Amino acid sequence: MTEAATPVSEHHHADVSGGWLRPAVFGAMDGLVTNIALIAGVGGGGVAPRNIVLTGFAGLVAGAISMALGEYTSVQSQNEQVAAEVAKERRELERNPAGEARELADAWVERGLPRELAEQVAEVLRDNPEEALRVHVQEELGVDADERPSPWTAALSSFLCFSVGAVVPLLSYLLGFSSLWLALGVGGVGLFVAGALVARFTRRRWWVSGGRQLLLGAAATAATYLVGRLIGVGVS
Repeated sequence: MTEAATPVSEHHHADVSGGWLRPAVFGAMDGLVTNIALIAGVGGGGVAPRNIVLTGFAGLVAGAISMALGEYTSVQSQNEQVAAEVAKERRELERNPAGEARELADAWVERGLPRELAEQVAEVLRDNPEEALRVHVQEELGVDADERPSPWTAALSSFLCFSVGAVVPLLSYLLGFSSLWLALGVGGVGLFVAGALVARFTRRRWWVSGGRQLLLGAAATAATYLVGRLIGVGVS
């Protein structure tokens, strides 16, 4: 009687190379912190609720556009730099394939692979230029030449998430309330919830991640409120 085959355990990893998570998280957090702090600053200076809302929406639009443009430029520049290095590595493989194979084998030997095996694998790769290029780029640059983040994805993620984050502290004003402290409290809840949601991707404790974001946002809010209060008293 043959034994039943042990089922193979399958697991899946999150997509960490798509280029959306970092700008989305950064955008949402920046939108929350920026507008909470902005509202605290102008509110601390004694500005009327109507003007606080106007200031908040101006900050939302300006910040979302700035974040999107910054993310697009950053990711596109990084991709262009990687493309230039990949082209350089391709030329080296065409000019000196034997030397590049030795370089790759030496790198593997330094990591503990037996030299004979490392040289065999490097020689096999020599006969497959495209795969050799991919492996060399991975080993020397630490990137996958076929999986580069999209600058458009990064820009759109940042724009949308900044906008969502920035509108949260304005919600109480939009619902007809005029209390600055209520708006800041809503913003604080938004910071905690956003941090807790990030923990789903990072596998950290949700309350630790949420508390960290709340603490950082509170520090920024306190600083801008104090500045707004001092300026408001000084010009009144």
